Amino acid sequence: MSHSFLKPTALALALTLSLTACGKHEQAATPAPTAPAKASTAATAAAAPATKSVFDVSELGPASEACQDFNTFVNAKWVAANPIPSDRTRWGAFDKLAEDSLNTQHEIVENAAKNATTAPAGSIEQKIGYLYQSGMDEAARDKAGFAPIKPKLEAIAGLKNGKDVADYLMKSFADGDQQVFAFGSGADFKHAETQIGYTFQSGLGLPTKDYYLDPKHAEERKAYLDYIAKTLQLTGVSEADAKKQADQVMAFETELAKASLAPVDLREPSNQYHFVSVNEADKVTPHFQWEEFFKDQGVTIDKGFSLSQPAFFAEFDKLLAKAPVSQWQAYLRFHVIDDASPYLSTAFQDNKFDFYGKTLSGQPEQKPLWKRVLGTVNGAMGMALGELYVKKEFTPEAKARAQELVDNVRNALKARIENLDWMSAETKEKAIAKWNTFLPKIGYPDKWRSWDGLSVTPDNFYANVMAAGKFNYRYDIDKIGKPTDRKEWGMTPQTVNAYYNPTDNTINFPAAILQPPFFDAKADDAINYGGIGAVIGHEASHGFDDEGSQFDGAGNNVNWWTKDDRAKFDARTDKLVAQFNAYTPIKDKPDAHVNGKLTLGENIADLGGLNVAYDALQQALKQHPEEAGKKIDGYTEDQRFFLNWARVWRGNIREKEALLRLNTDPHAPASLRAIGAPSNMPAFATAFQCKPTDPMVRSGDQQVKIW
Repeated sequence: MSHSFLKPTALALALTLSLTACGKHEQAATPAPTAPAKASTAATAAAAPATKSVFDVSELGPASEACQDFNTFVNAKWVAANPIPSDRTRWGAFDKLAEDSLNTQHEIVENAAKNATTAPAGSIEQKIGYLYQSGMDEAARDKAGFAPIKPKLEAIAGLKNGKDVADYLMKSFADGDQQVFAFGSGADFKHAETQIGYTFQSGLGLPTKDYYLDPKHAEERKAYLDYIAKTLQLTGVSEADAKKQADQVMAFETELAKASLAPVDLREPSNQYHFVSVNEADKVTPHFQWEEFFKDQGVTIDKGFSLSQPAFFAEFDKLLAKAPVSQWQAYLRFHVIDDASPYLSTAFQDNKFDFYGKTLSGQPEQKPLWKRVLGTVNGAMGMALGELYVKKEFTPEAKARAQELVDNVRNALKARIENLDWMSAETKEKAIAKWNTFLPKIGYPDKWRSWDGLSVTPDNFYANVMAAGKFNYRYDIDKIGKPTDRKEWGMTPQTVNAYYNPTDNTINFPAAILQPPFFDAKADDAINYGGIGAVIGHEASHGFDDEGSQFDGAGNNVNWWTKDDRAKFDARTDKLVAQFNAYTPIKDKPDAHVNGKLTLGENIADLGGLNVAYDALQQALKQHPEEAGKKIDGYTEDQRFFLNWARVWRGNIREKEALLRLNTDPHAPASLRAIGAPSNMPAFATAFQCKPTDPMVRSGDQQVKIW
């Protein structure tokens, strides 16, 4: 999933196809009728003899490689010919498509800025134009220096005790500026039809708690200390005092880290939801009064809210009571500067990139200014930009074709569930009930949100970003106490990704991913089912992965499994954990293993999704028996299905970024996703005539079969 302004619950619950960025912050009806699979539009087109393949087979390696390492066979030549751009940490099929989307968005925002003064007053075109224009005005930003954040720094300097700190935090949240923890709305895990408030652990500048506690991250801790000190110095703090304050910040965050849950633990729904009354919450944090907090936010809490990680909030309260106010000031001061750095002068932007880009991720050069500003536009007004993007790029015909593929793949998933040999009839019935309530959403929202009330000017970037942050925060928390809207989107149309949300049981496919290599109207069925078909199957399978399977069709966190069926499911998924634990994807780093538990949900979705898409392809081909046995460029439909699956995951990644993702990313490395699921499928071995002893063939106890 993409990182942007995701709500606290979305941080853990938006189950995505691919995580598209890494960084400090993570800020993500009517049931479809059951029908037999039918031939897709692409299948109909494929009935005519293909004259030219949409898959360039000259990129493939020697045929002998297919059964040894399918990723190498499909992608090695392309990777060698396509080095990682200097302003990126990885480059592959997702990234290339994302770059295309960025270029389209660039045209849109440039035109919006050019025409902002003549655009209708208050229109999204004008607001986007002004926001982008203010960000691109480097001279104005450099002249302002850190003046835009001086009022916040002065407020922090005036804090005298823990009560002052608590009051400051409450007022900052009301302005959309969240520190220490996160707060937002989300569907109640026990009554998903209603939105409630969620508080969530946050407040760390390093990626995970291990970066503070594990000796292997000593180098990163030292670099972080230096970064904190330099950040403070940019606002006039002396070198000696900056070093002292950096030590205070590190000690403070280390205490928070000790009380924080690791990424693996946060995947467990019981660690994402802890419903309490306001009085019960006050007992956990006697020095932070929640009724006062909610009053400042302007929200009414009825029966209660989710204090999602009680141990973290108990530590937060302990620090309010016992940490010296000078330590709180150092922590808050640093994070105000750090959070604002992308919107301040060049010195602040470069300083932040040096640590988070170069040191943590190994990125040689910063992205050009227009890309950075466009990223901010997406974070602040992404759905408004999506409205303009859809007008330019996505047709109703494309949406209709995608809908047909979704229906076919979903029906194949239903058939898989019905024919499982390890699940009881009792659990199957409830699984089908969940399947019946899936809500697919394709391309873009049916109804666009309003941006009335957001004021944007052409000449103050920081103020514009803060105004948008407050506006979006208010939009989010105003949902508390209201019905859950299953038709609302948590991802913009211009995002090259897809996601499943367990708490509303929706599968979501933004417009930007409905393009080659995922979806191509000119391609044969095999290409489309190996691409977007597998994406659809992936997201639908998330409803039945280790996390999604703990939610029912209404989005409630309830157990709908028999004890025996859950035990069988766990035994099967344990084998997938072991498979990925054994992978060591970084050359010359044999101790750097994939975390099979952290990546389990995505690996289940890959395996289930690819199997389901393959079944849907077979059903589509049955509609056209004349296609049986036909080859395109020397490859059968089954072979081309797997070829496109692997092509989707082609790419290269910088070593530091790869190491960072092994610690933080719930997705396995792309090179392993190209081979992980196919190696468990007999259809792959048959398609490429692999021997039982070949590395790409898992059989017997090694083979993983789930959905």
